[in-house]
Amino acid sequence: MKIEELEATLLPLREQLKNHSLYGELSSVTDIKVFMENHVYAVWDFMSLLKGLQIHLTCTTLPWKPVKNTNTARFINEIVLEEESDRNEEGVFKSHFEMYLDAMAEVGADTSKMTDFLERITRLESVLEVIETSVLNDALKDFLKFTFEVVQTHEPHIIAAAFTFGREELIPDMFLKIIDRSDNKGDNSFSKLDYYLRRHIELDGDDHGPLSLKMIQELCDTDERKWQEVAECSQKALSKRIGLWNYIAQEIQKSKVSKQVMA
Repeated sequence: MKIEELEATLLPLREQLKNHSLYGELSSVTDIKVFMENHVYAVWDFMSLLKGLQIHLTCTTLPWKPVKNTNTARFINEIVLEEESDRNEEGVFKSHFEMYLDAMAEVGADTSKMTDFLERITRLESVLEVIETSVLNDALKDFLKFTFEVVQTHEPHIIAAAFTFGREELIPDMFLKIIDRSDNKGDNSFSKLDYYLRRHIELDGDDHGPLSLKMIQELCDTDERKWQEVAECSQKALSKRIGLWNYIAQEIQKSKVSKQVMA
């Protein structure tokens, strides 16, 4: 299998995600709040996929030894640098997750549930139990459990599959359009969210997307078993993302109904 064949296999699910009804529900800043309060968990768990790849594809133990593939090592280290310690709109070094929390606070979204959840996470061995016993909706639990089940395979090509596919390509553009036409826009009133979104458009489109596909190509090479496992994991990753999108779309619809009743 080649990367082109893999992408062809995943096309139906990717089209389903691309044309999901969630995008039609995002029409106001209030909708963005609901979206971000749920989507923030996907922003957080993405970092565990990334750090899992860094552990397996670069040398993170002592004594240091050169890695087998410096191409993938370079790629992962570059992404870690940008995702874990990028500059925010004020030039301050922050992780993209922290930037997302700042953007949530800026639009009035609740960050307390995410931060409370994060305080309960202390080690990888117990993360699945913490997720299962949390107050999160089943859709969020299902999404997060899949991520950490993938991480715990300790298989770089499988982790890379979950890392590469099923990410939210349309959301940044969607958010920017809503912010641009918002009545609350004012002068830089959503500067943090605006910067976060534009930064992701820049990085994901120009660098991270194409390089992540190349990483999978190098990790699988001519091993058909690995290609098959990547295809299976990628399909699951997309399905889990669609499930999460279904849930968030429902939550936004509920919020709109509640707002109409109160009016």
